[in-house]
Amino acid sequence: MLTVEFYLMCTVLILVVASYSLVAKKNMIRLLLGIAILGNAANMNFIVLSTYRFEGSSYLLGTATVIILIVLEACVTAVGLTIVIYAYRHFKTLDVRELRRLRW
Repeated sequence: MLTVEFYLMCTVLILVVASYSLVAKKNMIRLLLGIAILGNAANMNFIVLSTYRFEGSSYLLGTATVIILIVLEACVTAVGLTIVIYAYRHFKTLDVRELRRLRW
């Protein structure tokens, strides 16, 4: 059986990938995917820590929190994709650096 440390290290690895996506990428879709991956890392951390507290089963408050967070992440992703679509239609680019230049 795998230990809690293994799952927490997986969570940290997912967090590093999401942070790299947010820092290094300049495409709006990749930034949106980085935010979604970051939320998945937080959800995995909730489940791991709630299972660790009550061995053998998952704590229901942790599971309910994760379900609510998944719904909120879906709403944030939908709004983000809407913004991406309108930005592409209006400016014909998804590069964040170029969109910053168009501010003034």
